[in-house]
Amino acid sequence: MLFRQVLHPDLGCASYVIADTAAGLGAVVDPKRDVAEYLELASAHGFTIAHVIETHNHADHVSGRAGLVAATGARSWVSPLAGAGYPHDPFADGAEIELGEVRLRALHVPGHRPEHTAVVVVDGSRSSLPCAVLTGDSLFVNDVARPDLAVEKHEGAAQLYHAIGRLLELDDGVEVFPGHTGGSLCGSARMSETTSSTIGFERASNPMLRLGEESLFVTELIHDLPPQPPNFKAIAEANRAGTTGVVAAVAPLPPERLAAAIAAGALVVDGRPAPEYDAAHIPGTIGIDASVNGFGTKAAWIAEPAAELVLVAEDEPAALQMQGLLESVGLSATGMLAGGFGAWSAAGLEVERFRVMDVDELYAAGGRVQILDVRDQHEWDEQRITGSQHVVYHDAGRVIPPLDRDRPVAVICTTGRRSAMAVGLVRRSGFAEVIHVTGGGVGTWAARGYPIEQSQPAAV
Repeated sequence: MLFRQVLHPDLGCASYVIADTAAGLGAVVDPKRDVAEYLELASAHGFTIAHVIETHNHADHVSGRAGLVAATGARSWVSPLAGAGYPHDPFADGAEIELGEVRLRALHVPGHRPEHTAVVVVDGSRSSLPCAVLTGDSLFVNDVARPDLAVEKHEGAAQLYHAIGRLLELDDGVEVFPGHTGGSLCGSARMSETTSSTIGFERASNPMLRLGEESLFVTELIHDLPPQPPNFKAIAEANRAGTTGVVAAVAPLPPERLAAAIAAGALVVDGRPAPEYDAAHIPGTIGIDASVNGFGTKAAWIAEPAAELVLVAEDEPAALQMQGLLESVGLSATGMLAGGFGAWSAAGLEVERFRVMDVDELYAAGGRVQILDVRDQHEWDEQRITGSQHVVYHDAGRVIPPLDRDRPVAVICTTGRRSAMAVGLVRRSGFAEVIHVTGGGVGTWAARGYPIEQSQPAAV
């Protein structure tokens, strides 16, 4: 049996390739939009991708099912509860797909979504017992899936409790391969960056599985749920209907045309590394570092459906890579800066910069600088800088904090990643001087012994 985990780091998504190379047959589970890696694996190992399995209608990313089927002629499999609008075979509870001596068995585990189905893997060349389970969006490493993207959250959490019970009927040695790793919006901050586990280890160590009682599980799971992913309903519907089609090409725009697009209200995203964006950027642009995971999701938080979206990068190939990340979350830019950022500078057009400050410099500035905390709500509730104001980073352009726009405002998070995006949004909303706090964040401030407030006990 050939088994490969294929990651999409920007979204924290995991997909899987399973094949019996002797039989020359393989399957792909939960393919990402760019299917080239699956085709290369099949070619290198001499098997045909005969089946594509979807564990559920994904709500956080666009599936590569259609592209993979078009390239290989593979059969599509999904739960009959998914209401799929494309040709498919029903992957109902207990159904099996045979790949030579390898069998892939459907295990219905609802909760994240009603149709959600795990894939139990049996390598018949070694044993008739399961060796692995692809848990999709049900059981993660050190976490479980969120329950609020398809049904009422209490209902989803209760369903997931019983679904996890079905997974725990598998032997302790069965390997667990989840549909997401740390950073995905389909789980919580508990989710580990580790890419696999075992049933036994999760039974013993996963905090959600150790709660025991259903009521405790439900209460904990729905407490402090993160914001629902942007575009999640539209993405889930497109995946259900099978309407995830080809996106138009990105047109190179000379600097003068880009300036006109900004003046007309276009959203322009600069994907260069945050230090480069801070040091010099085009006025009115928003910096989202494309080298850091989460680029596509962050862009989706601020992209308006009817607004023009244009990309700025170091060069045009980098802009096209950004476009690929956008397509994975159902977005598409219409243009990019021709020649990259250097072309703007060469044209002699205006650039702006953000002053950068570390935590110690921020403390030394005292009341001369206003502080805007852009961490998530639960982080703010647990601990915050005394006298600071709060807006979640992706809302910084829509929710105006009660701060003086004519005085300097320092934007802070935990590591400088979220604030790197927020500074552009704050500046665009009319604040005269915006400072980016890097080299640490609120936790660093607290560790230094500087003044903090707490409205809830910090999580243990």
